[in-house]
Amino acid sequence: MSRVPTAHNAAVEGQIAKTVLMPGDPLRAKFIAETYLENVTCFNTVRNMLGFTGTYQGKPVSVMGHGMGIPSIGIYSYELFNFYDVDNIIRIGSAGALSDDLDLKDLVIAMGACTDSNYANQYQLPGTFAPIASYTLMQKAIEEAQKKGISVAIGNVLSTDVFYNANKGANGAWKSMGVLCIEMEAAALYMNAAQAGKNALCILSISDHIYKGTELSAQERQLGFKNMIEVALGII
Repeated sequence: MSRVPTAHNAAVEGQIAKTVLMPGDPLRAKFIAETYLENVTCFNTVRNMLGFTGTYQGKPVSVMGHGMGIPSIGIYSYELFNFYDVDNIIRIGSAGALSDDLDLKDLVIAMGACTDSNYANQYQLPGTFAPIASYTLMQKAIEEAQKKGISVAIGNVLSTDVFYNANKGANGAWKSMGVLCIEMEAAALYMNAAQAGKNALCILSISDHIYKGTELSAQERQLGFKNMIEVALGII
């Protein structure tokens, strides 16, 4: 018996490409599909988590929102990897910078993803799992950025469950360990990919700096994410 469609995704077999780009905001997924892809079809509107498939420079690619936080991306990426036979998921999202070397609109490639989430507990591992990116996708992204003349920072990020953190010292503690920035999804994506034997990468654009007190407006975020989107599309 087919496991698709699911309760969260109306797509049937064959409607989703082997590579999926995933922004958090489903409206950004719509923007990417309408701006960059050709021959676009919409495969999902369930819960307004919009998903589209089209072609980019003749290659099939899908783009779908994943929502906010580890539980949300955990559901959507699990189903894509395990039920829709997707091979590669590239998260393209925003992040708050910790590193003094980062500024607004800078790109970060998440080589690894620390987390304060309990997501890995489900695997009952006899230790602490270290969620890491697919080296193949990461290498391609670095080469694509270099080809386009776009500088990127590569390193550890934090996937946190808490946006409004009561522990005021938490950010400083992560910064002291060399963590570049904070986001909310990469760790779960990397864990799902590891368990499924698939590939995942998280490319982030800095939308605010926690210590410098700077941030992009909503319009600036849309325009500032252009480099991130084009690097991701360039490696499919």
